[in-house]
Amino acid sequence: MIKRKMSEYDLDLDDENSDFEATNEKNEHESDEDTEDASETDMVKQEEEYTEIKEQMYQDKLANLKKQLQQLEDGEHPEYLKRLKKLEINHENRLSLNDVFLRLEKERVEREYFLEKEAAQKEYEEKKIELKENLIADLEEKKRIIEAERSSMELTGDKSSLQLADLAIIRRLIMEDSMEVKPVTTRKLRRRPNDPLPMPEKRRKTLPTQLNFLLDDNEILEDLRVLNKENNEHLQDLKGKYASPNKRHDREIRSLHRQLYLQNSPSCDGINSDH
Repeated sequence: MIKRKMSEYDLDLDDENSDFEATNEKNEHESDEDTEDASETDMVKQEEEYTEIKEQMYQDKLANLKKQLQQLEDGEHPEYLKRLKKLEINHENRLSLNDVFLRLEKERVEREYFLEKEAAQKEYEEKKIELKENLIADLEEKKRIIEAERSSMELTGDKSSLQLADLAIIRRLIMEDSMEVKPVTTRKLRRRPNDPLPMPEKRRKTLPTQLNFLLDDNEILEDLRVLNKENNEHLQDLKGKYASPNKRHDREIRSLHRQLYLQNSPSCDGINSDH
């Protein structure tokens, strides 16, 4: 009896358990469906919220950019003011440096001007002294050449050659004075204060024994004939007055003839006075 009741009780428990399990399965199935529906709804809501957030961010950025643009147009943008201040400082510094550079350049140019002025004055004085010395040297050279030529003619003892040399010297001096060509002046740059001094040019001296005749052969022969004719006339007169075989008398005749010739030649008087 008891066993039968226990078996019945067990059967009832089994039935209840099966019913509970069926109920649970049904409830679980219903809950899964509800969860899927809820998840789909949440995803749609999230997408809508994300789109709204993106739109709001876009609008905020656009409004911010418009605000900055307006500030730039009004000259009130903070970044613009900051960079503008930096540019102004750089501009002022550059102007100050330019003023300093201008002052230094003026001082440098003034120093160079005074140095160039002093160098030009010094060069002028040196050139003036050099010019004077060169002219004196030229005149002394001409004087030595004339003296050497006259000495060489006197040593030969030939009166005709001596008179011819005197006449040739006179003509040459006249032609040199009339035909002397002035040297072409070329512009030379002034010497800088630090430049080395230029080396003086060496003048080539003419040999003192060199005879320079500017007459051609025909003129020389013509002059020689004239001089010989005059000499013969003077010699005839002198021989008539001072005829003597003594050599001393011959020397006196030659000396007197020389004096007469020099007295008759006014150009030679000037040369003899120089000697």
